[in-house]
Amino acid sequence: MNTPLAERMRPKSLEDYVGQEHLVGEKGSLTPILKSGHLPSMILWGPPGTGKTTLARLLASQKERSFYQLSAINAGVKEIREILQKAEQSGGLFTNKSPILFIDEIHRFSKSQQDSLLGAVEKGSITLIGATTENPSFEVINALLSRCQVYILNPLDQNHLKNLLSKALVQDDQLKNKKIEILENDALLKISGGDARKLLSALELVVNSCAEPVEIDNALVSSKVQTHMVQFDKNGDLHYDVISAFIKSIRGSDPNGAVYWLARMIEGGEEVKFIARRMLILAAEDIGNANPNALVLANSTFQAVNVLGFPEARIPLSQCALYLASSEKSNASYTAINKAQLKVKETGDLGVPLPLRNAPTQLLKELDHGKDYQYAHDHKNNFIPMEFLPEGIEGYRFYEPGENSKENQIRKFLKSRWKDKYGY
Repeated sequence: MNTPLAERMRPKSLEDYVGQEHLVGEKGSLTPILKSGHLPSMILWGPPGTGKTTLARLLASQKERSFYQLSAINAGVKEIREILQKAEQSGGLFTNKSPILFIDEIHRFSKSQQDSLLGAVEKGSITLIGATTENPSFEVINALLSRCQVYILNPLDQNHLKNLLSKALVQDDQLKNKKIEILENDALLKISGGDARKLLSALELVVNSCAEPVEIDNALVSSKVQTHMVQFDKNGDLHYDVISAFIKSIRGSDPNGAVYWLARMIEGGEEVKFIARRMLILAAEDIGNANPNALVLANSTFQAVNVLGFPEARIPLSQCALYLASSEKSNASYTAINKAQLKVKETGDLGVPLPLRNAPTQLLKELDHGKDYQYAHDHKNNFIPMEFLPEGIEGYRFYEPGENSKENQIRKFLKSRWKDKYGY
């Protein structure tokens, strides 16, 4: 079997591991754990090719643990239970060396699949290491996430990538005896996008497609590699370019552009939840109160596509994208929270005005908590012109309604209540 270069170059020890110094370096957050006898369950979150699988295997080797691996793409609850049974039979529950269960792409597991892991993780019969390219806050259930440490892996920088190229040429059994010289590496580094696997695959492709001696320059890499690249790479630069074009088409109110870039992502194999989540963000950031129904539809779409999956999910995705693109736009809510957060950072934790404070006990009432607070519903139009901001920033205006039919109504309402304070 012709093992790929990326697999042949997989590190056999932590000393050979490239990158992620913030985790496994001298002052890395995993370093004290490696020196101790304890290994917590964890989620390794980072882009493809940053060493998540390798790190999990090295941790198992370092701790002398049995290592079981599942891929969330093809494993179900049945496979999970079989491995959990093996782990418990191996005695992990009664020792400090519970087997490691590594689950690649754990974000693809359904809620029921993730639920099936909880008991074993809680009892300590296995140590779970999950790998994900997606934000675990969105993709991993809270009950499981609360039992795991989350460690973030970063894309490899140029020095790491150059180091990998050099190692491959002198250490790999198949390459070290060939006449290979890298004259330029810019194209290789750019194609990799910080992904070690993609870098080594590109190098192998160039070498295997040329007769010796192989002199690698940017032009050669471009001619040999880029012609073999798929038109949509959901883990590379094009992934971000296409989603950017999709979002900008919706923001720019072009439904034709939106549905075209949506089709590109669907045909390229993009994850349905990623697309739906980006539309959910856009509905609040770029439409907001200009059309509050946009957020409702985007949230319904997110829930619907999680139930449907492809190919049916393409229909609600299309409906939502076209609706968002055809809606009035406003980024006033997005701008308002940015301004408010900036003011909090500038002014610190300003005291809550006494009338606005909670007064659940007699002592707090005697300290004037809640004193002079006026209940809005006791007044005409359910409104009283109190000051709700802390001392020092009274009257500061964070929210500026956008120029659209709905927020013009909001502007008119605020002006009718607050007069000059919200005169706009």
